[in-house]
Amino acid sequence: MSQWSQVQQLEIKFLEQVDQFYDDNFPMEIRHLLAQWIESQDWEAAANNEAMAMILLQNLIIQVDEQLDRVSQEKNLLLIHNLKRIRKLLQGKYHGNPMHIAVIISNCLREERRILAAASMPVQGPLEKSLQNSVVSERQRNVEHKVSAIKNSAQMTDQDVKYLEDLQEEFDFRYKTIQSLEQNDKNSALIKQEMLVLQAMLNTLDYKRKEVLSKIGRVIHEIDMLMSNMLTEELLDWKRRQQIACIGGPLHGGLDQLQNCFTLLAESLFQVRRQLEKLDELLTRLTYDGDPIPVQRPQLLEKVNLLLYNLFRNSFVVERQPCMPTHPQRPMVLKTLIQFTVKLRLLIKLPELNYQIRVKATIDKNVSTVSNRRFVLCGTHVKAMNMDESANGSLSVEFRHLQPKEMKTSAGSKGNEGPHMVTEELHSISFETQVCLYGLTINLETSSLPVVMISNVSQLPNAWASIIWYNLSTNDPQNLSFFNNPPAATLSQLLEVLSWQFSSYVGRGLNSEQLNMLAEKLTGQVSYNDYQLSWAKFCKEHLPGKSFTFWVWLEAILDLIKKHILPLWIDGYVMGFVSKEKERILLKDKTPGTFLLRFSESNLGGITFTWVDQLENGDVTFHSVEPYNKGRLSALPFADILRDYKVIMADNVPENPLKYLYPDIPKDKAFGKHYSCQPNEVSKPSDGGVKGYVPSVFIPVSKILNDSIEPHSPSDLLPMSPSVYAVLREHLSPTAIETAVS
Repeated sequence: MSQWSQVQQLEIKFLEQVDQFYDDNFPMEIRHLLAQWIESQDWEAAANNEAMAMILLQNLIIQVDEQLDRVSQEKNLLLIHNLKRIRKLLQGKYHGNPMHIAVIISNCLREERRILAAASMPVQGPLEKSLQNSVVSERQRNVEHKVSAIKNSAQMTDQDVKYLEDLQEEFDFRYKTIQSLEQNDKNSALIKQEMLVLQAMLNTLDYKRKEVLSKIGRVIHEIDMLMSNMLTEELLDWKRRQQIACIGGPLHGGLDQLQNCFTLLAESLFQVRRQLEKLDELLTRLTYDGDPIPVQRPQLLEKVNLLLYNLFRNSFVVERQPCMPTHPQRPMVLKTLIQFTVKLRLLIKLPELNYQIRVKATIDKNVSTVSNRRFVLCGTHVKAMNMDESANGSLSVEFRHLQPKEMKTSAGSKGNEGPHMVTEELHSISFETQVCLYGLTINLETSSLPVVMISNVSQLPNAWASIIWYNLSTNDPQNLSFFNNPPAATLSQLLEVLSWQFSSYVGRGLNSEQLNMLAEKLTGQVSYNDYQLSWAKFCKEHLPGKSFTFWVWLEAILDLIKKHILPLWIDGYVMGFVSKEKERILLKDKTPGTFLLRFSESNLGGITFTWVDQLENGDVTFHSVEPYNKGRLSALPFADILRDYKVIMADNVPENPLKYLYPDIPKDKAFGKHYSCQPNEVSKPSDGGVKGYVPSVFIPVSKILNDSIEPHSPSDLLPMSPSVYAVLREHLSPTAIETAVS
């Protein structure tokens, strides 16, 4: 089943997450129509290779053309229209930057895998539960309801101001009519009666002015209360969800809803401002003793302007945190002289501001960091916000060509600090702009979440550990001295984040048994409720008896999965995190030949398999192979190793001891679809190959002595041609074969 077919079978709450990251940058119609083709391409490699990305883009357009021909024959007018539009978009938007579409598609496929992994996990962790609780959802609905009510109130007040204006015009007309009469006429009874009418009208005007000012005051108060409480909490919650999403957590949504609220509030405040201006205009034409306008209007206008200032300042947000396109799963880690992207949005979407706001990016502005390393940003660091580049028409700007460059110190050389010191330094990318609108000038500033600057890709794992620890441990968006005294983390939350590393990076998270093994490795305890883990224990102190830290060990496993055993991991056939002791408990009562796959605890980035066997006297014995590392797995796919693995017992012919994947899955049923080719029971020299040569493949072979329950050193794994093996079996006895491979 294709990945896209699995996505379509998800529950609605997960489908809503999928819907959030498909837009006009990569339309869902294309994902649906070209599902199998898209999943069969290496978009991640193309994201770092312009030539490959250009070829894939051209092939993508060819695939769209083929679909267009098909739907044209079916006379599906709507789909024809959409495909033509999409084809035009692909050609126009990505022809000059084909790697950008590769990055987008790669990220979409990765997010699909993460969501599929999350959907397969039976229990939500404490962090995810906190982000999706019913109180937050209820507050979101209340905010939207209140914003709508405020907008309606402002519009109703508009009608009151218009009625007041009409009433005053009638009063002006009548009053000027009387003023134009001769003095004798003014003493008539009719005129005196008209004066009484004018006095009544003036009383009504006074009442209506007070009423309008009171209504305006209530609208302002409601906006103030909403901004001070629920809207501020909503924005802080969104920023927290963004932090968690950056370290692999659930996708954060809600920014479009916030934009709608901010925009409606801004429109309401500008509407109130115009109402106050209209009252000022009415004041210049008519005033009287006790007139409420000159007393109340200045205070209300000052309050409106203050609310607009605060609303605009809060609306300037970093929509997508700094990230190198080459490492989309590692945001906020930036390498010197390597381009990174970052996107900002103004949540107040007003057409008058399109292309009118120029944003400037700087680094470490007015900030003291924990070292003397200083950086500057190279590339285009000033751009205008616009509504044309975003698929949803938001007022935003994306910097795509910024590069951090380290400045030389005053001594004339770059800062030279230890690896941990460098990866624990936090820096800040700042953005500033100015909004000029309707006579208001508002200076806006915002900053990215703290970033870590590295100069060598070998620093990436520890830098990413710093990003994880910071965003797990604090809501503070700008605590650059955080690692002067990093707080401990709750282990249950840390384990949840570690599971996210696997779901986001390699498509499948960790189950409770796997997490328990990691917890025991970190703490030495079976129970870890409310356990507080230190930063040093996680990333700086070596594991007992080892020359590496817990995080380096885990990162090496992630790299191994990604590059060498990804399909097996996604299928759930790699138990991986299980201790040697637990491994034997699981296998001891199983059928001989039952095996499981686990990650090495002593070798970085190693995977091994252990199988159970039974001796002639009925005793159970276990055999484990020396871990396979990336060097061996680069030469021979792991599924093929499992298929072709042979052992030679004393006085026996070579045979594959691996029969059932734990608990009882036939080996070929589990791994058959991942074999590089179907196994040929041993071929003869005449079966093929280069003329004059015997076709050969590598077959892993181990020798195990009868009187030893420990496996023979797998350094004796030998490459053996199947044809050679066939000839040996035809002409030599089992004892002679054993002697030959010893």
